[in-house]
Amino acid sequence: MSKISKDKRTSAHLSNNMKPTIFPDKKSIALLLDPDKAKGESLKNLLDTAIKSKTDYIFAGGSLTFTGIDNLIDEIRKSCSIPVVLFPGNLLQLTLKADIILLLSLISGRNPELLIGNHVIAAPHLKNSMDKLVSVGYILISCGNKTTVEYISQTSAIPSDKPELAVATAMAGEILGLSMIYLEAGSGASNPVPVDLIRSVRQSVSIPLAVGGGIKEKSEVEEIFNAGADLIILGNGCEKNPELLAEACRIRDKFRKI
Repeated sequence: MSKISKDKRTSAHLSNNMKPTIFPDKKSIALLLDPDKAKGESLKNLLDTAIKSKTDYIFAGGSLTFTGIDNLIDEIRKSCSIPVVLFPGNLLQLTLKADIILLLSLISGRNPELLIGNHVIAAPHLKNSMDKLVSVGYILISCGNKTTVEYISQTSAIPSDKPELAVATAMAGEILGLSMIYLEAGSGASNPVPVDLIRSVRQSVSIPLAVGGGIKEKSEVEEIFNAGADLIILGNGCEKNPELLAEACRIRDKFRKI
């Protein structure tokens, strides 16, 4: 199937004869919204900022949620046409309402359910939505305090001072045919993924590279883009400081001019 052309990247709905690509061939910014936290005035303000700054994608999901994901997607659709990407923390968050669905394989861990088990259960439900699916090698990096995703997934993160492990894992993901690599510090991480580790992974794989978790400062956004990330996902940092999203998009625009 052909990939989505750049001019159709922001379309709210994907045609059935197209295979989605979460990464265009230029730097991009995504806003990650947790359905438990993204509500009311806070959600409105974040979406207003996303619209004004021309945020590329809105990710919806989380490691542990008490609120249905469909309601959040409906609220996003009422406010904007930014593509919605499902970032499912578990099978309960599976929905076909999103424009793009990330099929996450936690390749940094050894929990068989998160490597293939959940995918087997989800496959019949997703069979008729192949045009929305993007296979992702999800790599958790230890960046300070233990995160929710570590606890929920019952896996150990790759130590941030062991870049060779992250590189070998990312290479394995590409060899296995995954469409992209996502380096994740985890929600609430003390620090973002180290730039030296990002750079090492970028130099070792040719598929698109996303980085998220622990990003709180605009200087970190610039460093991560410089290290080779194609897409940066901002979550908790924007909830506490919505201006971070606007600043990140301005930095993105600067890189697109290079």
